[in-house]
Amino acid sequence: MNGSAGGTHGLTGVGIRSIGVCVPENEVTNTQLVERFDTTDAWMRERLGIFSRRVAGPDEFTSDLGLGAFEDACKRAGVDPASIDLLICCTSTPDHMIPAVAALILRKAQIQGVPGFDVNAGGCAGGLFGLDVGHKYMQSGQYERVAVVVADTVAQLNDPEDRTQHAIFGDGAACYLLERCADSPGIGRTLLGTDPEGYYTAFVERLDGDGRLNRFSGANVTRMDGRGVKDFALSVVPGFVSEVTALGGVTLDDVRLIVTHQANPRLVRELVTRLGQPADKTVIVADRFGNTSGSSVVIALAEAERTGRIGPGDAVLLLGFGAGMSYAGTVVHWCGSENFPQREW
Repeated sequence: MNGSAGGTHGLTGVGIRSIGVCVPENEVTNTQLVERFDTTDAWMRERLGIFSRRVAGPDEFTSDLGLGAFEDACKRAGVDPASIDLLICCTSTPDHMIPAVAALILRKAQIQGVPGFDVNAGGCAGGLFGLDVGHKYMQSGQYERVAVVVADTVAQLNDPEDRTQHAIFGDGAACYLLERCADSPGIGRTLLGTDPEGYYTAFVERLDGDGRLNRFSGANVTRMDGRGVKDFALSVVPGFVSEVTALGGVTLDDVRLIVTHQANPRLVRELVTRLGQPADKTVIVADRFGNTSGSSVVIALAEAERTGRIGPGDAVLLLGFGAGMSYAGTVVHWCGSENFPQREW
């Protein structure tokens, strides 16, 4: 272990030291999609609220985006990437079925002696499920600095003929860097949920060359019931939020921002309205990045921090929901640099 367990006296919580982000340089605009599909820029802006998205190139993989996000998080915290004790990658689009993407990120970062493993939380809820896994490893007392990378290249799974999928999805990655914190609750308890009746609302199936289901080889294609996802978000999530805030000991009026999975900007705004909260509590990044699956909520949280919309002491409600149907939420008390005492590593 790179950290020193003996240096944790007085550190009562686990906080997010920094967040790294990495999205592909390749931008796909509405204008480009209009050239390929029977759709319009007005439809995509009005129905979805999206005008652009980032899509990985032929030689750009989940591990590349994950590496970029990890290195960005370390740079922003001013720490050596080799000083982490554990790397967790939450993804549903691994470079290979095995080994774990976490192992490939560590390889590309040239880090030795650090364990890594993957979590597949079913896509869009991964930004919260992954955070909860990393939080619990930190709470175990065995690790002092944990990187939780949430990365996906879901745009690569778009049905070639489905204009809506191409309009919605983008590729991207983000990384939480977790450390023990003082004088702050840090990350609160995360509430998780799964509704298996919604299993087929959003899923990826693998087909052989003849269009038949195949377990381990063939093209992976997204199947999604957009109406089902929307109905789930607007009918189930509001009641779930009441449970999350009660668990966190706050009310919705207490939280500075509501940072939710970026299914699409229109749905995000409608959900916040359904919660009875003002529009200025939302954070929108999907308008220009698209729905980047599990990383979307983390990218939105990074946006809020970098634009000064949250600061030390602020309570933030994080929400994730997606395939499964799986959903998760927690209240995070944002930490500043003063909450992370300097220690020798």
